[in-house]
Amino acid sequence: MNNMLTSFCDVAHAMLAASRPIARQYFRAPLTVERKSDQSPVTFADRMIETAMKAVLSQHLPDHGILGEEHGGHGLDTRYVWVIDPIDGTKSFISGVPVFGTLIALLDDGRPVLGVIDMPLLAETWIGRAGSGTFCGDDLCTTGKITALDDAILFATSPDQFVGAEADIFENLSRACIERRFGGDCYSYGLLASGHVDLILEASLQPYDFLALVPIVTGAGGVITDWDGNVLDLSSNGQVLAAATPELHAKALERIAQTRNRNVA
Repeated sequence: MNNMLTSFCDVAHAMLAASRPIARQYFRAPLTVERKSDQSPVTFADRMIETAMKAVLSQHLPDHGILGEEHGGHGLDTRYVWVIDPIDGTKSFISGVPVFGTLIALLDDGRPVLGVIDMPLLAETWIGRAGSGTFCGDDLCTTGKITALDDAILFATSPDQFVGAEADIFENLSRACIERRFGGDCYSYGLLASGHVDLILEASLQPYDFLALVPIVTGAGGVITDWDGNVLDLSSNGQVLAAATPELHAKALERIAQTRNRNVA
């Protein structure tokens, strides 16, 4: 499997070689911003990057399935399925903020076995492979050692993503932490893998937003699940909790459950 993952990783690098020049070309360039049905933004660059990445995959691995944010998917019932997000953090991209990335996940019978976070403007790339750990460049990544909520730095992309009961859960958990920070999108998960961030809470995500993060976080020693502690897969509900240590993850899950029970009572 490791030999196969090495060859698949080479394909992922080829996909990044195709995507990076496009992201850099259109960053801070005049672009028409369209709105999807959920009012999230999308640009020509998003679609162009995904098209370029799919072309690379079709050339090298035509029998593999693929799911992309902008153009949908095919072959989702095959053993190997690639899940890509051409620009994770389009709001940052259109605002001239260089904290956006490209996400690549490879699923083996539904399980994420390869994950890539590529930050084209920051020249940082995290790669996690099942059984081989997580690397940022040549550096082996290790998560931090924080085990208590009141020592933890928590990240969320935006407080606006939490609605209704989710907002109560976010407030209760984040206020228990020593620091809470916003922004970052996928970059936050790379920082968690490298030991700089301790806890991440997200909601309303799609599979192309989180599946690439699973091998990266777990390969560095962290834990990433939904808010009930279940593994993440294509059918997950978009609620994501990532922690630097199993102990911190368990305490965050307990806090989430307590808030839910309080709201029901």
